Amino acid sequence: MSTSPVSRLVRHVMLAVGLAGALSAYAASDAALPAPHHFAVDAASAQTNAVALAARRYAAFWNTGDETYAKLALSPAFIDRTLPDGRPQGPRGPLQASNGFRAAVPDLHADIDDLVVAGDRASVHLHFHGHFTGQFQNLQGSGQTVDFQAFDLYRVKDGRIVENWHLEDNLTLLKQLGAIKP
Repeated sequence: MSTSPVSRLVRHVMLAVGLAGALSAYAASDAALPAPHHFAVDAASAQTNAVALAARRYAAFWNTGDETYAKLALSPAFIDRTLPDGRPQGPRGPLQASNGFRAAVPDLHADIDDLVVAGDRASVHLHFHGHFTGQFQNLQGSGQTVDFQAFDLYRVKDGRIVENWHLEDNLTLLKQLGAIKP
């Protein structure tokens, strides 16, 4: 059975309104969760809400450094599918990465520019910014601006991220830190 463009539009608006209500309900219980600048879903459902909540909690971890959010977002069986050299696998890996990077950029913040949820997956475009005032590997910061982007793809099961594929704009970051000369 086909539906008219108007009825499809009404259905999408109703789904968006319902999901916006669900997101505001999460905001009441998770006050520090960053709200995405752009948000899209395939259909509003309990699963969609759980996937979005896990993604927003993980973004809140990167935004604040508060490990509570990582522990709420990540499954104990979490697997990093693009694990950088030297980082431990599992939930301990992001905790270690955050602590190390926050030593270099104590005022680090992460905004969700885009969040797209489809089925058990969330695609997240994160924008990181702050100032390099600490130590990163053999480099000492002098207050230079850090402003780079990352893209993550999460698979969520039972309301927690079980797999993550991620890409960071490390070339831009390393130039800003002074590790690579422009």
